[in-house]
Amino acid sequence: MTTTVNRSGSGGPARLLRAEWAKFRTVRGWVIAMIAGALVIVLLGLSSASGSHTSCTSGPTETACPAVPVGPGGEAVEDKFYFVHRTLAGNGSITARVTSMTGQIRKPDVTPGVRNLVPGVVPWAKAGVMVKHSTKQGSAYAAVMVTGAHGVRMQHNFTQDVAGRPGGVSEDSPRWLRLTRSGDALTGYESPDGTNWAEVGTARLPGLPATVEIGLFATSPGDLTVTQGDLGGSISAARFTEVTAVFDRVGLEGEMPGGAWRNDDIGVTKAPDGSSHHPGRASVSDGTFSVTGVGDIAPSMEGQTVERTLTGVLTGLIVVIVVAVMFITAEYRRGLIRTTLIAIPHRGRMLVAKALTIGTVTFVAGLAATSITLTFGTQILRANGNFILPVSWLTEVRVVVGTAALLAVAAVLALALGALFRRSVGAVVTAIVLIVVPYVLATTSVLPDTAARWLLRVTPAAGFAIQQSIPEYAHVLGHYAPISGFYPLAPWAGFAVLAGYAALALGLAVVQLRRRDA
Repeated sequence: MTTTVNRSGSGGPARLLRAEWAKFRTVRGWVIAMIAGALVIVLLGLSSASGSHTSCTSGPTETACPAVPVGPGGEAVEDKFYFVHRTLAGNGSITARVTSMTGQIRKPDVTPGVRNLVPGVVPWAKAGVMVKHSTKQGSAYAAVMVTGAHGVRMQHNFTQDVAGRPGGVSEDSPRWLRLTRSGDALTGYESPDGTNWAEVGTARLPGLPATVEIGLFATSPGDLTVTQGDLGGSISAARFTEVTAVFDRVGLEGEMPGGAWRNDDIGVTKAPDGSSHHPGRASVSDGTFSVTGVGDIAPSMEGQTVERTLTGVLTGLIVVIVVAVMFITAEYRRGLIRTTLIAIPHRGRMLVAKALTIGTVTFVAGLAATSITLTFGTQILRANGNFILPVSWLTEVRVVVGTAALLAVAAVLALALGALFRRSVGAVVTAIVLIVVPYVLATTSVLPDTAARWLLRVTPAAGFAIQQSIPEYAHVLGHYAPISGFYPLAPWAGFAVLAGYAALALGLAVVQLRRRDA
């Protein structure tokens, strides 16, 4: 390793950066290790993708899995419900009173082979009035509904949810719902008596055609049960449910071409013999409609995420930590630190220059590695029959660039720890304990979910949140735990926690450098 000395007694930022870059690139072991770290990310990620295969069956025959519906925003969606509807041409409205919601839930069988169905309605069971572009899955819609445990809601286009008044529905306390269309604006209302109406919300559906479908619907997502595993982590399971809603006082306004009501079981699953699996149903008598539905109208969480390809980042991070620590401790070990400091009047500048150098080198290597891995890894996953949950290109850029920045900031943190400890082993172990160990504990079946979330809030491992591509939806029941790829902090908030640790450690190292090496 060579040391560049500025004998003039001053060192500008550019000169310092060139000197630190010269130190890094002249130590062949550091360069090779950084390249190896990038290769580890690529090779482990592609290897993991190559080993993941998904297929579906139709009887004894293996077939390609059916396409997953995509909503208006490009996200994967679940669009399964029973729909009693008519065609609306132009503007109009539908009004209905919901007098009851009942249902059944399948629980674990008590007697082997005997289905254990119990009465009940899951919290996000839904029934109400809807305007939908068409009966095609994934098409635009707006709906006003009553739910099992979340009161009245207005939802549209799968991801948008507005709360109305809380409370359930019963024969003693029915709920009136109304949905009106005016151009591309859909406005939802609720009323306790059909006279005094309160607006719930308004949704705009650009591009909504003149002719749409309007009617009554019901749907019920699976009952999610989360249990603690043997090692402390959580295990989730979803079981069959259905909901039945009774509507009366149904009123329509507007031009309704096409005649009578039509019934459609939207998205019902077909068995190999062509029969419907868990079908919905509807009946009408004297103007009272009974509609039973199964499924959900919501973003889908079933599939692989783009960050699934970045399984090698953790191993690459360990390599980066070792290189970053060695970049500073080598000067102490070889007695070169005083030579460097003599040439630099402002001693903190040397450490900042080192941080910028190792951070930049790591970012460039990480950016190349994550770009290659995500691009080809997702292609391999798809070729193996896996469904990749679609995200916007901005989200993909954030995952790639954010992961490279995660590696870079972690390198700066490791460098600062190296300056504080002045010994390689202590600094490397401390960096791994701060970043790697909390991540491993939180994302495996070792800790309860509460403890795992706590670790990913207060330790530098929070920075891994930058990789999360699918958000948590408040109106979708899911296993939102670190083991499932969900973090307690938003992506950039988690990254900010890691950056805060790096800044604090670097600041302490600068203070110590000025005091101990004066």
